[in-house]
Amino acid sequence: MNHLLKSANAFLYHDFIFSSRYRIFRHVVFWVAHTLMWACVWEMLGSPGSYGRELINMAMWLPIFILYGYPMAYWAVPRLLMKGRLIQFLLLIIAWGIAGIYIDQSYRKYIYVPLQVKMGFKDVLPTGPLAFCYLCLTSSAAVPMVIRFFKYWELKQQDWLQAQQEKIIAELQLLKTQVHPHFLFNTLNNIYSFSLENSPKTPELILKLASLLSYMLYDCKSTEVRLAKELEIMRNYIALETERYGNKIDISWNVAGDEIQDKFIAPLMMLPFIENAFKHGTSEQIEKCWLSVDISVKENTLKVKIANSKNEYAVRSNNGIGIANVQKRLAFIYPDKHELKFSDEGNFYVVSLMIHLTGVTSIIKPFTSIIPQSIQHESTMPAYR
Repeated sequence: MNHLLKSANAFLYHDFIFSSRYRIFRHVVFWVAHTLMWACVWEMLGSPGSYGRELINMAMWLPIFILYGYPMAYWAVPRLLMKGRLIQFLLLIIAWGIAGIYIDQSYRKYIYVPLQVKMGFKDVLPTGPLAFCYLCLTSSAAVPMVIRFFKYWELKQQDWLQAQQEKIIAELQLLKTQVHPHFLFNTLNNIYSFSLENSPKTPELILKLASLLSYMLYDCKSTEVRLAKELEIMRNYIALETERYGNKIDISWNVAGDEIQDKFIAPLMMLPFIENAFKHGTSEQIEKCWLSVDISVKENTLKVKIANSKNEYAVRSNNGIGIANVQKRLAFIYPDKHELKFSDEGNFYVVSLMIHLTGVTSIIKPFTSIIPQSIQHESTMPAYR
């Protein structure tokens, strides 16, 4: 029953009211309902004629109702009212109302009353001024104006919302393209340093970089990717950086939670924090450094804590382009559904991120593992929880 009601509401709102396909049918339905309603009103007010006669009377008024009401509804409302020309619109309303007095009398005198006489009706209306006839004329013109105003306003709102959505999508695409070069620049620098030393590990690093490029060129085009894939890319990046540090860094990587394969996240939402940890934390240390990544997923809530050692005398800033872009993307994609905190503890720095994942938007083949077996890291550092 609820499904039927939702389908009926969707048809009435999206198709019948706003679709041009039913434009003529909409007008027919409106004027038929208008005629039935006013005939009922006159019958309830004690009209001497029967309900059938009142239907005929109201049907005879339809031409003047349409000619009097449509110019205001389809010209004055969009050309004046909706464009902010309120004074001109009000002046036109007053002038049109005064003109309605003469239009009402002229229509009854030259068309309506002669038709009643020819049809043999008794109690024929007089041709002079009649307040109830004028009220019926003006109210019949006002209703299409009100309907047209709210319909025009609703269409403008829909256009505005669509423009806002397109603006957000464009901004997200721009932010994403800004993340890519920033990330690639640091990664290529790492490989370049190995190539200068003719390291045999260079081909392996290039292969890992290729997987990162593939991810950014293809997977990142989607609005969401599997969380497992995002974590795999993060591990590849950590592996590239670890090769550069060798045994001068300790890495702790912990992932907890069920059904990670079934969760989705916007791409490149966590990687910039890993990148920042290496760039502004561990790279500035002389002594042995460490990096800790703790990720947990419970139901639809993702929690990430990234901690890294740093020079306690160095001031860590979170205003870089990569972090700023992530903050903007979080605000766009997960409004009121995320929490991001930064904490400088002197000799180490902590980033805490919590996201309420919104759900699945596409079906992608699952990955069999989020941790490459060829990468092994020590877990000798204490956990900062």
